[in-house]
Amino acid sequence: MATPFNAQFDQHGHWRRDFARQLHHLRDWLSGHELLDAAVDERLQRLQAQVRGDKVMVAFVAEFSRGKSELINAVFFASYGRRLMPAGAGRTTMCPAELGWDEGLEPSLRLLPIETREHAPSLAEWRLRPEAWQQWPLAVDDGAQLAAMLAKVAETRRVPLSQARAWGFWQDEASTDEQPRVDALGLVEVPMWRHALINLPHPLLREGLVILDTPGLNAVGAEPELAVNLIPQAHAVVFLIAADTGVTQSDLAVWRAHLAPSDSADLSRLVVLNKIDTLWDRLSTGQQVHAQIQRQRTASAETLGLCVERVLPVSAQKGLVAKIGNEAALLRASGLMAFEQALSEGIMGQRQSVLRAAVASGVAHLQTEVVRRLTIRRRDLDDQMAELRSLRGKNSSVIAAMRARIEQEQAEFDASAARIQALRAVQARMLQALLQSLGAGAIEARLAALREALARAGLKFGARKAYVATFAQLRGVVDQVLSDAAELQQMVVASFRALNAEFGFSLQATASWPLQDLARDLGQIERGYLHYLGLGHALQLARGDYSQRLIRALAQRLAGVFGAAGQEMALWSQSAMAQLDAQWTERKRSFTRRIEAVDRIQLAASSLVERIAEIDAAEHEITALTQQLAQLCEQLLEPPAAQPALATQDPTPVI
Repeated sequence: MATPFNAQFDQHGHWRRDFARQLHHLRDWLSGHELLDAAVDERLQRLQAQVRGDKVMVAFVAEFSRGKSELINAVFFASYGRRLMPAGAGRTTMCPAELGWDEGLEPSLRLLPIETREHAPSLAEWRLRPEAWQQWPLAVDDGAQLAAMLAKVAETRRVPLSQARAWGFWQDEASTDEQPRVDALGLVEVPMWRHALINLPHPLLREGLVILDTPGLNAVGAEPELAVNLIPQAHAVVFLIAADTGVTQSDLAVWRAHLAPSDSADLSRLVVLNKIDTLWDRLSTGQQVHAQIQRQRTASAETLGLCVERVLPVSAQKGLVAKIGNEAALLRASGLMAFEQALSEGIMGQRQSVLRAAVASGVAHLQTEVVRRLTIRRRDLDDQMAELRSLRGKNSSVIAAMRARIEQEQAEFDASAARIQALRAVQARMLQALLQSLGAGAIEARLAALREALARAGLKFGARKAYVATFAQLRGVVDQVLSDAAELQQMVVASFRALNAEFGFSLQATASWPLQDLARDLGQIERGYLHYLGLGHALQLARGDYSQRLIRALAQRLAGVFGAAGQEMALWSQSAMAQLDAQWTERKRSFTRRIEAVDRIQLAASSLVERIAEIDAAEHEITALTQQLAQLCEQLLEPPAAQPALATQDPTPVI
């Protein structure tokens, strides 16, 4: 049974595969016409990596027993004809689970033992230690085996209260109803596993979808890396509440602490009013049930501060049953199709638009690089044509003088090598200093005071002040980096202008600036972490393990943003120098061809006519190459074939 989200993602997958095929064809074409220099090849590789490595993460977040795992089953895994993720009454998914596909690994379930919470490394660091994870193979064609293996994410164990407290599952300051139950022996039920990585070659996961299934408030609060890194960086966050209760106090705590969007226009948040089938009542008319659902929907939207269109009534359980049983009426009544439509058109559509806009920009820069090289060839051919036409009817002494003049020009041009070498040395020195400012060492130096404040025992009264001071320093780093980068750009532009004037180059520094988003990204990180150092989190921060995980997560996030900026800056510089190399090589080749042509003309008068004809044909070839390049780039940007819209309707009860 086709569904909107699957159709949209499948369409996007077709586009990615077509793009990869056409990009490979373009590479072969460029190589065959000697147009594949280092700068062009780098842009091709970047485009390929950008599209191939693009991931879309959808995070499902809720308190326990809201139906997250059932919704994941209904949307993504109904084709197996059964539940894959454990779902049922009470607490099921006890540890955060990531579902994705890495073709370099076998289909498998990897689980990180809960005992790793006793150690300092973050989740990101544990990912680099495969020996710390327990692993089981997955039989992708056996639904029963898959379900049995994935049931492990719900495994629990009972530990003393002191151990639960040390692992972050018991907070003395929390209310009783927020705490796990203590049994007669004084033991507390906790997850057996800290994190799950599920590598599954599902068609959607193969196309780059990553699903994050998170348990309730206790688990999110105990794992700051989830709250401050993984969830904020998800392209879509689906928050589930129960239709029969509406927004509870614990729901509101999760929403306000971790999910509330900073901008009311933020479309990355969807709220699912799940289990609407609990409101289906044979004693009420369909209109009465519908009105009750709408009241809950409106009340939930007001409580969460969202527009009502962002709250979608759904019955994940009925939707799963309908898909497996191919019951169209029940599927419409479940509201699942409307939810998938919102997920596909809103969030997936936005993500795809962003990717395609980035790809379009990359293709435009690629085309500009190649056209610039073709323009150099055309200019050199024009110069040769003018020279050769001036030789018509001239004697051998004139031709010899022409050869001597070309050799003199070549010698003068060879002098540019020293200027280019000097430019390279200055550029490399300035770039190295800039990259050091963006490196991990620079970040750690600015985080030292905050790290010290969070390492103190007890309540961290000075942490917020240290945080503000830390980001003031980081903004200073960014300001200095932007100033240094502008100086580097100005130096490159001025050097290019001088080389163009003195040696006949046509160099041009790339107009796009790679660091334009750095200050914005730093501001987003600052705002995203700030409330974790407020009064509402003071008691959590008092726990040494929590505060240290928080600072490690912050350091990783900053390192990622600053590191990406450094990579972009290095690419900008590399592209500029590659352009210079390409033009220098092309000009050297042109001098060689000009001297060879004059030598041929000296040997035979007929060679002049032949050479003029060759140049004329070469100019026509350049025109044809320019047209072919435009066609190939246009084909790269062709949108995928549109899929027919699937009809949806408001949920109505099937009684």
